[in-house]
Amino acid sequence: MLSFEPDSVSFSTGNFIDGQHCVPTERDIEVRRPSDGKVYAAIPDSSAELVSQAVENAEATRISSGWSTCSPRQRGAILNRWADLIENDAPYLGQLEALGSTRPISDVINHEIPFTAEAIRFYAECADKYSGDLLPTRQGSLGMLVPEPYGVVGAITPWNFPLSMASWKCGPALAAGNAVVLKPSELTPFSTLRMAELAVQAGLPAGVLNIVQGSGLTTGSALVKHPLVRKISFTGSTATGARIMSDAGYNGMKPVTLELGGKSPQLVFDDAGDPVEVAKRIVRGFTANGGQACVAGTRLIVQRGIAPALIDQLIALCQQFQPGNTWLASTSYSPLIDQRQGEKVQSVIHHACQQGAEIVVGGERFDHTEDGLFWQPTLLTGVSADNCAVQEEIFGPVLTVQYFDDEDEGISLAQHNIYGLCAGVHTQNLAVALRAMQALNAGTVWINRYGRSGDFIIPTGGFMGSGIGKDLGRQAFQACQRQKSVLIDF
Repeated sequence: MLSFEPDSVSFSTGNFIDGQHCVPTERDIEVRRPSDGKVYAAIPDSSAELVSQAVENAEATRISSGWSTCSPRQRGAILNRWADLIENDAPYLGQLEALGSTRPISDVINHEIPFTAEAIRFYAECADKYSGDLLPTRQGSLGMLVPEPYGVVGAITPWNFPLSMASWKCGPALAAGNAVVLKPSELTPFSTLRMAELAVQAGLPAGVLNIVQGSGLTTGSALVKHPLVRKISFTGSTATGARIMSDAGYNGMKPVTLELGGKSPQLVFDDAGDPVEVAKRIVRGFTANGGQACVAGTRLIVQRGIAPALIDQLIALCQQFQPGNTWLASTSYSPLIDQRQGEKVQSVIHHACQQGAEIVVGGERFDHTEDGLFWQPTLLTGVSADNCAVQEEIFGPVLTVQYFDDEDEGISLAQHNIYGLCAGVHTQNLAVALRAMQALNAGTVWINRYGRSGDFIIPTGGFMGSGIGKDLGRQAFQACQRQKSVLIDF
């Protein structure tokens, strides 16, 4: 039975440096459970001095252990053992994740942990599959492009998918020979600590992966600015990404990979097919994890012919959701992460209605939960392109609905002036699908589906305000190496 008693779960807190748990005497940040709002732990808001200790230890260990210079196959073998340990530890790791995040225990065990382990295995295979190049030069010389690790990679992960996001950051960086200092979100800090413990058990030299706890303003900022951190990988909001990019430029001119916010469209044409099946795709796209995903498809752009039947199906599906604590096996719908996020969702819906939107289903929190914030799936019609619910990333289960008559109008409505992360296109006409794919300003386009698969070879990343660079795919691995040009005269 997957259900568990939340108060029975024990775990480590504090930082994880050089393979050891380091718990400062003072705890500065309370950590609450999203399902009931209860404070269940506290973590330090690690200072710049503590961050420096973690970074310096990571760099020293990277060099002394030979992690950067050992056989790529050796690194891959350790990462594969790490993935095995993560899967074997699923009962405990799943409880840690479900306890303090928005992820129901069934989802964590059946999806999140297998996805996390497979991502690490993918990068274990990359370790010896991508190398440098011999380059054409004049007679009597030899040109080469030699890849090498940056050194220490600073990683900052979000609260919505703690385990899998950690694998996205650590997998490629470690496989490429770097050390990693990772700051998890202060809202969901503990499952990542357990992952680091398992990495050391798998044979990763203690110190090559260090974890620092704290807020973005204190700990995250110190990590980005540290002179020994040579590259930054961040997933989170566009506003925070902009600050990180600026700090990275002013503190060492270090490269950044940024996966940021989104306001992704789901573009549905009249020939999309069975409205029941299309509606299921759309609902999954904006309600998964309670709508708290940067890739959430929260803007429905629907052609008028299919719209009435599709909207009826969406309303029916939205009315079937039931809240439940994340530690219950029966729960399949996520709470909002905290009170602040609930206030954000409520505020945007309120102002959207003041600007002409109409709530056709949902629009408020479920009223029979404890102190957790479970928000009803919400559909807003009557929205114009400048409505705040269309413009702003809400990070909640809210779908706006706009209608179009012809292909050009639909594609025009689907574009966004700030974000370009993902888009969904639903049509049985291949030509229409390909024209939309080419026209849409999005880093990822899904056709007749909405959401990622387990094909780790496909990278993800956005355009414009949705980010720079790619996670997943060989691109993420190659982004963790710098390229050295070499020219030899015989």
